[in-house]
Amino acid sequence: MADEDLPQYDSDSDKEEESTTAKVGQQTAGHISTTAASFRDFLLKPEILRAINDCAFEHPSKVQEEAIPDGLAGNDIVAQAKSGMGKTAVFVVVTLERITAEDGLQCVVIVHTRELAYQVAKEFERFKAYLEGITVHSVYGGVPLPAQEKLLKDDPPHVIVACPGRLKVLIQKKSVVMTNLKVFVIDEVDKVLEKAEMRQDVQEIFYKTPKAKQTMVFSATLPPEIRGTVMKFVRNPKEIFIDMDKLTLHGLSQFYIKLEESQKTRKLTDLMDILEFNQVVIFVRDKKRCHSLNKILQESKFPSIELHSDMTADDRIATYNKFKKFEARIMVTTDLGARGLDIERVNIVFNYDFPIEADTYMHRVGRAGRFGNKGMAISFVSTTADPAGKVNDEEIFEKVQSRFAVKIEPLPEEIDLTSYMPKAGVREQYDE
Repeated sequence: MADEDLPQYDSDSDKEEESTTAKVGQQTAGHISTTAASFRDFLLKPEILRAINDCAFEHPSKVQEEAIPDGLAGNDIVAQAKSGMGKTAVFVVVTLERITAEDGLQCVVIVHTRELAYQVAKEFERFKAYLEGITVHSVYGGVPLPAQEKLLKDDPPHVIVACPGRLKVLIQKKSVVMTNLKVFVIDEVDKVLEKAEMRQDVQEIFYKTPKAKQTMVFSATLPPEIRGTVMKFVRNPKEIFIDMDKLTLHGLSQFYIKLEESQKTRKLTDLMDILEFNQVVIFVRDKKRCHSLNKILQESKFPSIELHSDMTADDRIATYNKFKKFEARIMVTTDLGARGLDIERVNIVFNYDFPIEADTYMHRVGRAGRFGNKGMAISFVSTTADPAGKVNDEEIFEKVQSRFAVKIEPLPEEIDLTSYMPKAGVREQYDE
């Protein structure tokens, strides 16, 4: 999709060099500035504050402190912050504060995977627990279209969290009407706009929305080639970049092991035998390896489960819920789980296969040590040459080392348990 086909606004925000005002995390001119010690400082509805209290959120994170006031004022937002900093809560809280139970569909949230659509919808459910009359639905492919059309007709939503392909079809069939839309959100915007087909779907959906609306986009990484496209969707946005000069993940111990490809499985099982953990996520390169490794782990008496895109929509959601409810402690997954798993008890991540991109590394290891907890990431860096020449673990590892403000150390012989076990007292909300 060419830039001229994108939404065009007469705004300085279209000019990439001029729109970023100054330093990382700094307030942009003309926007609201606040320092919030408590969520009460945002003057939210009592029902939302009560739900926040139930979630045991004590103080707003940096991105919440920066973004929520401008969001409540109706300003467009472009926010980039590390995984686990509460970006989802920003647009959920802002949306629930701004919408009413009388005006029909008022918010659309675009995501790139079914798991993320389901998860974000569940976050809306948590925060709207005491708000009467607000309905939230998630829509995505892999589910019979007539069933979704019937659901939307019988129980009209105020918020839809959707993958763009299915939402575009529902709009074309007039099962979704966005006349009263107030808020348009793109979560993990770099992945949503990465592929031409999905980017085209988002564009078509965007053109069906009212011009007078609030647009908010969020991501943990925002490459320069995507940022220019993102700025076409917003007008005079508040731009928030939290500690992004050098990305890091506080509270997360990060180690690596250099080994041959043939040594990976044995090393993984040996480590899982000796390490204490609550829950573990193991990342592999593709769907075939995911299935194979999961089978090997099960045969080795590790009760693991697998998550990948070859599974049906229902099976993927059921697997996610099983892991979320702590009914399984080990999950093997592809990069499908690098952004769709937001689970408090995960305290160890293994990169069984090292990611092929540096930014993907951060998303993967960010599954551990979330919500202020401690965690540990162990990456296998293969020294075996790739016959096709497409993957060079050691080269990508060096890119990760230079990209992020953290020294990834060789795995020591002895690991301090207190360095990665999460703190006690985390209150969790389980899906029904």
